[in-house]
Amino acid sequence: MKLEITPLTGTIGASVEGIRLDEPLDATVFDELHEAFLTHCTLVFPDQHIKPSAQVEFARWWGDPVVTAMLNPLDGNPEVVQIANVKKETTATEAWHYDAAFTEVPPKISILSAVTVPVGGDTMWSNQYHAYERLSPDMRRVLDTLRIRFHGTRLGRMLEVAKADIPSAVHPLVRTHPETGRKALYVGHRENVCIEGWTREEGEALLEYLYRNSVSPDNVYRHSWREGDVVMWDNRCTMHYAVHGYGDQERVLNRVTLHGEKPI
Repeated sequence: MKLEITPLTGTIGASVEGIRLDEPLDATVFDELHEAFLTHCTLVFPDQHIKPSAQVEFARWWGDPVVTAMLNPLDGNPEVVQIANVKKETTATEAWHYDAAFTEVPPKISILSAVTVPVGGDTMWSNQYHAYERLSPDMRRVLDTLRIRFHGTRLGRMLEVAKADIPSAVHPLVRTHPETGRKALYVGHRENVCIEGWTREEGEALLEYLYRNSVSPDNVYRHSWREGDVVMWDNRCTMHYAVHGYGDQERVLNRVTLHGEKPI
């Protein structure tokens, strides 16, 4: 098995050819995949058409699967959440975000498999290493001291969760990746976040600047899905955005997330 790993942009994303994710993986190939993943933050595996059970087996190479809070698992595969036919007026994911940042220990990796793909419905990812590293040294020193509170506001609204029951968690505004040691900006949509210890008015302009800095076009990979595609991303150093540009067409993706580490 010889992998072909091709960068998709200058900052984030790589396509992986020469592998079948529904076939047994060996340690040597995994090591090569792991190195590519840490380098590119997001990996695209075209034309896989894998079953949920194979998706879970592949995910176990990377860690322990977990069912995301507040979402229902796929029947017969408790580690798999099926994302299907989300309405634009209620979607929580049509904004730049991290998966489950409102929990004390957010997942480290997410893996999506495309089952049914409409015209439209792209997903975008941003490189949060670059978002941090291109800030001025003085700005980075200030941000290194701050903490940010994430709220599950948008997801709670989509699932019609009572406001009092919406979860929240506080994390460093700049987190250090446990494997690479690099620092990544950890922000998110301003509806979901605030700087801990600051008033919303005090933090609003700074958070808006950091949010826009994170997702400038030169720091983004946009994926146009095809049925059978599998995409995995590092939730510790990327944000993502699901573009709801497909009206009432059917869109079905299976997702597995993996237990992560408390951000530091």
